[in-house]
Amino acid sequence: RRPSGQSDPPDVKRQRFHSHYSEVVPLPEERRYSFLVSAQSPPFPKYCVPNLTAHISPLQETLFPDLPETTLPVAKDELSQQVLELFEACQQQTCDLERKELCRTELQREIQQIFPHSRLFLVGSSLNGFGTRSSDGDLCLVIKEQPITFIFNIIFQVNQKTEARHILSLVHKHFSTKLSGYIERPQLIRAKVPIVKFRDKVRQFDLNVNNIVGIRNTFLLRTYAYVENRVRPLVLVVKKWASFHDINDASRGTLNSYSLVLMVLHYLQTLPEPILPSLQKNYPESFDPSMQLHFVHRAPRIIPPYQSKNASSLGDLLIGFFKYYATEFE
Repeated sequence: RRPSGQSDPPDVKRQRFHSHYSEVVPLPEERRYSFLVSAQSPPFPKYCVPNLTAHISPLQETLFPDLPETTLPVAKDELSQQVLELFEACQQQTCDLERKELCRTELQREIQQIFPHSRLFLVGSSLNGFGTRSSDGDLCLVIKEQPITFIFNIIFQVNQKTEARHILSLVHKHFSTKLSGYIERPQLIRAKVPIVKFRDKVRQFDLNVNNIVGIRNTFLLRTYAYVENRVRPLVLVVKKWASFHDINDASRGTLNSYSLVLMVLHYLQTLPEPILPSLQKNYPESFDPSMQLHFVHRAPRIIPPYQSKNASSLGDLLIGFFKYYATEFE
């Protein structure tokens, strides 16, 4: 345990890393949109997805932001050096991200043959700064609803049990019939949050519909990843440790990678001398859950690096992480 003289106040020590995006902001009743799929009418009439191309940022700028320039911390001991070596060997490379972006671009073009004004977002570890060379690709298909004005548009509220499955069944059929030479083994997984799972020539992808929270959280975590240069190496080594010990698979009742990332961030925020601040608290305007999606990627650009007074090495932080969750966290 930490020495009593350095302990945090109880409300700080047990504080959970919290995202303002944990829930979708409910819309006023008159702004919500739902539909019933019938045999007599197409499920997505064209007037429900108007062309907003002239009113949004270019896709390349919006979905594929430049990587921040960062300098890795200096290794102060043997364990820290091993952490850095593992990170440099396993971190996602620019070429990996470019291949995923190429796949996203091609698939968006194909999906827009079915849903002309939909957009496909690359999300998750591929874009949040915590990806590895073996990371799968996560994609989110967003179907837009008719806007109130040309500037402010509402995101389509999709029922995951009905509408999402129908949307994905059409996508799955298109992949199976039109893209068999490019997409391998497409599967429609009818889970609580349904997905289409498939492979390109290199890796596996999971595609969901309107998981807006996932898009926002991608850029929130991306900001945490690059605001302090010890965060990414520490997260990667924890993920590799969990994978080695077979406790990094949510389908088998263990922790998914997102949970592991949050555990590391929480630990770094609740140290006696924090290494990370609460970005949502310090920069609420940058992570406003009502912000339009095509502005979300811009928020991290205005947040400066965090200057922590805590000079702990990566090795010390890794040991401290395990001690914290073994003896202190409740």
